[in-house]
Amino acid sequence: MPAIAEQLKNIRQKMGLAAKQAGRDPSSIDLIAVSKGQGAELVREAMKSGQDYFGENRVQEAQNKFTKLRPLHAPLKLHLIGPLQTNKAEAAVLLFDVIQTLDRPNLAEALAKAIRKAGRSPKLYVEVNIGQEPQKAGTAPKDLEIFLKYCRETCLLTIDGLMCIPPQAVDPEPYFIDMKKLASKHGLKRLSMGMSADFETAIRCGATEVRVGSALFGQR
Repeated sequence: MPAIAEQLKNIRQKMGLAAKQAGRDPSSIDLIAVSKGQGAELVREAMKSGQDYFGENRVQEAQNKFTKLRPLHAPLKLHLIGPLQTNKAEAAVLLFDVIQTLDRPNLAEALAKAIRKAGRSPKLYVEVNIGQEPQKAGTAPKDLEIFLKYCRETCLLTIDGLMCIPPQAVDPEPYFIDMKKLASKHGLKRLSMGMSADFETAIRCGATEVRVGSALFGQR
């Protein structure tokens, strides 16, 4: 596997090309380095190569890894991209800059309470189960409007974007197109979609953030 710096360069070049193919400004798309399961040394190497945004799946792993790393890298922005239990809402609000996996009313309530207590408000994305797969978390597309209204009007949360993981082993493009339509319909500017295997397609369909792990760090 090539060095992290080289991998980052390759990924950013591919991101830039995909953006230009779609008539978009490459600087409008953020790369989230998925560092779940990766050691602090690899994260530090990525930071030294200019990577500022990282994605973690679990609150405790992120706490253990980034409590020491954050003071070393001021531009660091930490994204929660895995499912969040309500009893971890307060810890997540204190640690993460973006929580991408808001997907149910009781979690919205827990986050609202945690935000009031902490006096700190990370950006919040609603996770959409765009493929309507029973094994996956996320709000069903048909329920998104009602859930957004609940988050905004009942819980008084500011929702900044949407996130999805399309079904595997199928063409993701139709799902990405549907996500772009949902984001536009609801006035949401941030759209987190696309991973190592399909981030270029996601960018061409309107992603503002792509989450890349194995293409950067290799298989865990």
